Amino acid sequence: MDIGIAILIIGFAALVAAFLLLVIGLVYSELMNSDIPRGVANRWKLHMVHGLFVGIAIVGRILHRLGVCHQISFLRRFVACFLTRLNPVPAGLRVKDMKFSDVPVRVYEPTTVCDGLRRGLVYFPGGGWVLGNIDSVDEVCRHIAKETNTTVVSVGYRLAPEHRYPAPLDDCEAATCHFLSVAEAEFSVDPHRVAVGGDSTGANLAAALCQRLARREIGHLLFPCAQVLIYPALQMADFNLPSYQQNHAVPILFRGRMAFYFLQYLNGDMSLCQDVLEGIHVPNELKPRYEEWLSPSNLPAGFLARGYDKHPTAEYNGQVYHAMKDGLEHEVSPLLAEDADIQKTPPTFILTCEYDVLRDEGYLYRKRLLDMEKDVTWHHVAGGFHGMINFFNQGWLGFPSAVQVLDCVVDYIKKL
Repeated sequence: MDIGIAILIIGFAALVAAFLLLVIGLVYSELMNSDIPRGVANRWKLHMVHGLFVGIAIVGRILHRLGVCHQISFLRRFVACFLTRLNPVPAGLRVKDMKFSDVPVRVYEPTTVCDGLRRGLVYFPGGGWVLGNIDSVDEVCRHIAKETNTTVVSVGYRLAPEHRYPAPLDDCEAATCHFLSVAEAEFSVDPHRVAVGGDSTGANLAAALCQRLARREIGHLLFPCAQVLIYPALQMADFNLPSYQQNHAVPILFRGRMAFYFLQYLNGDMSLCQDVLEGIHVPNELKPRYEEWLSPSNLPAGFLARGYDKHPTAEYNGQVYHAMKDGLEHEVSPLLAEDADIQKTPPTFILTCEYDVLRDEGYLYRKRLLDMEKDVTWHHVAGGFHGMINFFNQGWLGFPSAVQVLDCVVDYIKKL
């Protein structure tokens, strides 16, 4: 072998080895910063899955800094190629990819005989507004459609950072209104029994959409009969609620990562991340109202059992506020909407997980709805963690606890 080629091979091997050692070191460091309490269901498997996700994220960051590709683009491609499993369509279900008002959707129609018109569900995938897509919730939507005899529409809304707020919400509105207008004629669905729902940031879009439609009060436009909110992200005013403190390092959603997703959705300025976590973006005149709605005193005693520290009032920074003031509007933070908007929302299902940074805001939204004498069904998963539903029927990535979450959703939808 030519000595020059041999040197090139050795040099390349050394670079690969150095890269792998760097990734392993960074993964180890990240894993040491995670904290999975003993109460989490299947905690050792969650450790393993978290390690995989951390490794993918680190490789994405390295490639991003090298100018090879954007870290989010790498994450999307990896998840699509290696972590998303599309199984053959089961008997009793018809699945079609379509477009509603130019928005990609996937429609799941039961083929079993139905007396009269079916109910419908328009579902918005979670994923921090940057990762979720139709394929990622395919198994979830299939299961809901089959078990509840419901026509389910999964919406492939545009994603950040390429398409920031309000583009994803606009797509959800366009797809939902289109389906409501053709539900009976084209899908044999009762338009008065069509709910909207989603998980995580998809649930955020569902809640925001209901408030947007209610505000418009268009007489001829049908309105969702219910909203199904699975561990929803509902506010970006306070990242120091007890659940944010207790679960700040519990996979698969860390406290800092939630701020990252909000910023990607709004403006992409990651330099504001620490400012948002500290709360300096909240104007002084809004703080008393937000404190009333977000006070830990509104939470059940069990949510405080693992302890929390009262966060000192942050000094307001007007420059930070103006850079991201949309984040405090009701279309991004539905929990912070005025009472009049909360009053107009449809019956609501809310699911929260004990080991989730978003646990408290789901419960606090429930309280605001109940204060308005709205119909609310709440289910809390004691051993649950954020993102459970995405592991439903995913082979070696599956978590049995994901079945528990879906069973609760199925039971609620059957009653609509």
